[in-house]
Amino acid sequence: MSTASHSHVFLGEGHDKNERRTWAVIALCAVMMVAEIVGGLLFGSIALVADGLHMSTHASALLLAALAYRYARRHADDPRFSFGTGKLGDLAGFSSAIVLAMIAILIGYEAVSRLIAPVPISFNEAIPIAVLGLIVNVVSALLLGGGSHDHGHSHEHSHAHSHEHAHGRAHRDNNMRAAIIHVLADAVVSVLVIVGLLLARTFGWLFMDPVAGLVGAAVIASWSYGLIRDTGAILLDMNPDRGMAEKVRATIERDGDRLEDLHLWRLGPGHLGAILSVVTTKPRNADHYRRLLHHFRNLSHVTVEVQQT
Repeated sequence: MSTASHSHVFLGEGHDKNERRTWAVIALCAVMMVAEIVGGLLFGSIALVADGLHMSTHASALLLAALAYRYARRHADDPRFSFGTGKLGDLAGFSSAIVLAMIAILIGYEAVSRLIAPVPISFNEAIPIAVLGLIVNVVSALLLGGGSHDHGHSHEHSHAHSHEHAHGRAHRDNNMRAAIIHVLADAVVSVLVIVGLLLARTFGWLFMDPVAGLVGAAVIASWSYGLIRDTGAILLDMNPDRGMAEKVRATIERDGDRLEDLHLWRLGPGHLGAILSVVTTKPRNADHYRRLLHHFRNLSHVTVEVQQT
C-alpha cells in the first residue's frame, strides 16, 4: 500500500486572495451599516435604521466566510485534520445556505403578512434606501467576483470531457460562492423592492411591494437549495465526478487488472482524494498504478492497495 503524497494542504488556488476580498467587503458593509444607523437616528428615519440593522446581518454572513478562510489557512498543517482543512469552506457554505433559507422564509412571511394587511409606505424614504442598498451590493459583488473565478484550463488532458471544467464543482470554492450568493440575493431583493415601490407609487398598486418580496424569497430559496445540495454532498463525501471515476477504472483495468474497490471524494477546491484496491496477477506494486493515474491532476491524495492473485 502506498500514498501518492503526504501533504494534507488542500486549500483552493485563490484561497488567500479570496480571504482578503471577503474582509474588504465586510469593511464596506460595516461602514455602510454604521452610516445608515447613525444617519437614521440623527434624522429620525426608522427605515434607515432598519436597513442598517439588515446590513449587519449581511456583514455577519460574510464574517462567517472570512473566518472560515482564516481558520482553514492557519490550521492547514494541523495533524488533527486527517485530510486537511480544505472542506472548511464547504462547511461554512452549508451554514450560510441555512441562513439564506431562513432569510427566504422570513421575507416570504413578511410579504404574505403585508398582502393580508397592507401597511403605509413612505416612498420618498424607502426608494433611495433601496437604491443605496443596491449600489453597495453591486460594489460588493464586483469585489468578491474578481477573485471567485479560476481562469485556468482543466488539467485533465485526455480526460477533459469526463471531468468538469475549472469552473465546475471540482474547483468551485463554495465558501466564496456562499458569500457571493448572499450579496446577489440582497441585490435581487433590492431591485425587486425598487420596482415594486415605483409601481406602487406610480399606479397605486400597493400589492406590488409584497409581491416583489415573495418573488425575492423564491429566488433566495432556490439559490439556498442549490448551495445546500452541493455543499451537503461534499460534506457527506459523495462521489464528486462519476465520469472521472469511470475513467480511473478504465485506466487501471486496461491491461487486464481489476479495480476491486474505488473511493473518490473532494478534499478541497481543486483537490480530490482516492482510495483504490487493485487485484492483479502480475508482479506490480502501488507505484505502478500511481504512475498510471499521474495525469489526473486533481487527484491530490491517492492511496493504492495491491492484491496479488
